[in-house]
Amino acid sequence: MADFSWDIRGPLERALVAGAYGAQGDAGVSLTEIRNFDLVQVMARRGKAGETAKAAKARFGVAAPETPKAVAAADATLIWSGPDQFLVLSKGAKHSIEALGPVFAGSASLSDQSHARALISVSGDKARAMLAKLSSIDLHPDVFGVGAAAATSMDHTSVTLWRGGDRDGRAVFNLLVFATFAESLWHTVLDSAAEYGVTIGHSEELA
Repeated sequence: MADFSWDIRGPLERALVAGAYGAQGDAGVSLTEIRNFDLVQVMARRGKAGETAKAAKARFGVAAPETPKAVAAADATLIWSGPDQFLVLSKGAKHSIEALGPVFAGSASLSDQSHARALISVSGDKARAMLAKLSSIDLHPDVFGVGAAAATSMDHTSVTLWRGGDRDGRAVFNLLVFATFAESLWHTVLDSAAEYGVTIGHSEELA
């Protein structure tokens, strides 16, 4: 009988090459894959939206988003993903599906998405210009400010997009993409960013 072993790899492990890419000089775009995060989908059961909202407020200390927004709690980010549903993004297993199960018991259905999605942070002076090539969302700061979110698509790939807190005065955009499409989208993003120069890396820290 043959022996099998599972080699666990991140969705971008083959495609991501840390370092510089594209145009020489100061990079206009920074791409960072965020690794090893906890991601739980929370979907209120029929007639239980109010109960789910109360449980979320008690757990995280902030109201779960009811419109396309990302809301920062002390140790998690709650991201709108549709009517009466949101994603919980965190680190360190404090808000893993095992931890959240009792919190939403009877009010919401949970789904562990931690290994089903890739998370890419996009920043830099040319981040908005690069993303404008791929997204139909108006990312002007007057329209898409800090905390704005959208369930949209890029290059025919479904993504959850939201703007995190600024870093060094520059906007930071986050892309959640299904793991099976992550490598394809990654190459598309690289092609779009090449003319501005790119720095590529990965991190264990959430943006």
